[in-house]
Amino acid sequence: MTPSVSDGLPRKNMDFAPLIEKRRNRLKEIEEAMGVGDFYDDPQKAGEVTREHTRIKELLALWDESAEVQKQLEENRELARENDPEIAEMAGAEIPDLEKRAESLEGKIQYSLLPRDPTEDRDAIFEIRAGTGGDEASLFAGNLLRMYQRYSEARGWKVEMLESSPSEVGGFKEATVKISGDEVFRFLKYESGVHRVQRVPDTETQGRIHTSTATVAVMPEAEEVDVQLKPDDLRIEVCRSGGAGGQHVNVTESAVQIFHLPTGVMVRCEDGRSQTKNKEKAMMILRSKLLERKKQEQAEQYSEQRRNLIGSGGREEKIRTYNYPQNRISDHRIGLTLYNLDIVLEGAVDELIESLQAAEIADRLEELESVG
Repeated sequence: MTPSVSDGLPRKNMDFAPLIEKRRNRLKEIEEAMGVGDFYDDPQKAGEVTREHTRIKELLALWDESAEVQKQLEENRELARENDPEIAEMAGAEIPDLEKRAESLEGKIQYSLLPRDPTEDRDAIFEIRAGTGGDEASLFAGNLLRMYQRYSEARGWKVEMLESSPSEVGGFKEATVKISGDEVFRFLKYESGVHRVQRVPDTETQGRIHTSTATVAVMPEAEEVDVQLKPDDLRIEVCRSGGAGGQHVNVTESAVQIFHLPTGVMVRCEDGRSQTKNKEKAMMILRSKLLERKKQEQAEQYSEQRRNLIGSGGREEKIRTYNYPQNRISDHRIGLTLYNLDIVLEGAVDELIESLQAAEIADRLEELESVG
């Protein structure tokens, strides 16, 4: 399904009023709970309730704005039928913008009313690895990392390098970063999969186009309550970190490798010079990897259509092609093709993500209707 979108959100004619009234009642319950003296004794629960409070307040603000826009729209439509040509023309000229605002607000309200994935509000662990294509693949991995860094900066998110393995040609064999901010995983969850690039490498003398790939895995940052790490299930090794060479070699035993014995998952961190910090980062990445595995298993319960749309985070799934000669970028999951690759690589991935979000929302609505 590839819905037609203007702001990245699908449209469905629904009566939202009963649902809005339930949210108003829920808001009263939350505000009463927040007024109790021991509310903040459980920081995790308090944080969840506070975030829910914020979301409901934002939803009600959208609802009020939508009502005001609808009122203005009806008034303008009435004025557009006036006998006074000047008034009718002025009122009619404003109608398209009002209709666009009304449509956008309806889509946002619709999204806000859908059941939420509890991990959507979380920060993300973002892992990029060079795939097939040798040096060119590592350069492409570097291009992708830079693209997501620019996108994150534009949204006001913080990007922290957790682990990296630079290539000799200036790209990355692999890189793992933590992206922190408002609803990071909600926007970046669609990026997991195989990204393919088609371009002429700088070393290509005959102008032939080469195809290379890089894989991306996006994981919500796991909390300790999500994944219990038992000491007996872990094998922790400390080893010497690799350095830049020459006088800058890091000769301390600061690199940390952690093996999760039940699953075979291994994480290594050596970017920091502190063994303690590297261990903390490795444990954080390990938890997120194990949470990702759990979410993949849960994804098997979803409809085939939805799994094909957002995937399960599997690295074998080719999701997007970046064609440099044609300045084209194509997302294969929703059949979307854009001819602004140069801008996208500078971090302008909003249209891609909004379109994927729109398609997912449409699928979720169909699922809700099918069971309701």
